[in-house]
Amino acid sequence: MGLGRAGAELHLPVLARARTSVPQLFDDRPIVACDPRRLPAERPGLAMAGSLAEAADLLAPADAVAHVCTPPTVRAEVMAELAERGFRNVIVEKPLAADTDDLARVIRLRRKHGLRIAVVEPWLTSSLTTRLTELLRGGTLGEAKSISIVQNKPRFRRSLTRPSHQTAFDVELPHGVGLALRLAGSARVTHAAGYDLTVGDVVVPRMGGARIGLRHNSGVRTEISSDLTSPVRERRITVEFEKGSAVGHYAVSDDDDHSQLTVTVNGRREHEVLRDDSLTEWVVRAYRMFQSAGDQHARGFAFATDVVQLLAVAKNICAEPVVPSARGEASSGPVTAHAR
Repeated sequence: MGLGRAGAELHLPVLARARTSVPQLFDDRPIVACDPRRLPAERPGLAMAGSLAEAADLLAPADAVAHVCTPPTVRAEVMAELAERGFRNVIVEKPLAADTDDLARVIRLRRKHGLRIAVVEPWLTSSLTTRLTELLRGGTLGEAKSISIVQNKPRFRRSLTRPSHQTAFDVELPHGVGLALRLAGSARVTHAAGYDLTVGDVVVPRMGGARIGLRHNSGVRTEISSDLTSPVRERRITVEFEKGSAVGHYAVSDDDDHSQLTVTVNGRREHEVLRDDSLTEWVVRAYRMFQSAGDQHARGFAFATDVVQLLAVAKNICAEPVVPSARGEASSGPVTAHAR
């Protein structure tokens, strides 16, 4: 459901790859795509539906997996209609909800209808994340002291013409916050900042970039930043240890499926290039989870709610308007504020 960039350019091609690599997880019927506003050209293996009612008539809802790729502000509404029409297995684009009110609606829907919800978190199935987890648990570099996550990309056209997100906190930071929680455990927000996107006389409030600071119960501190006006793409993580450091680079788009890791210890550097088609791997794991009888989906849902709640705290901290942009230039967005 939803044929914007996430639905048409990510989920559909990834599903095609997953169905080819693990055919036993899927039947051979066409994928049903639904978006009343965007109808792509007909293609093999794809059946178009103009509404959820029509989509439900084209398949067996109780046995299907619904991919919700709509903007965060309407996801609760879409999931409510899916539940009413008999869908129970749901994959939701990140973030799970735009705020805590929408999150409460989703939680009620899940309880009322017995929904099995998986929130898209490809960084958690990344080969790079696996390697970083091994370093954190292995002890050869000593205890982790701090984590820095940078998620930069130019996002002018989509922010100016298709405002599907309300703030920059909803674009890249859900990945970064989820990654930080996976690597260093539970945390609270210590400070946050958000910035406007300014192009000439045009201002898109709160879409220029965002920052968030976390203090984990483990003692590790994390800084996550995202500049959506950056001239370059970058998804970088740096973990500082007692005896060294690790710098990882996640794939910056669906154009490539490799990540890189450089570990420095005692002045010696080791570099790895990792095969890393993390979104396809995540989708395959999600479908296997839907076929299983375990409670893995419940744990994943609880994790996703933690991410939404931390982002909600950060957004609330940034509620007051103030000045500089992600790179210190003039803007009407707020500067960093600290949680009390």
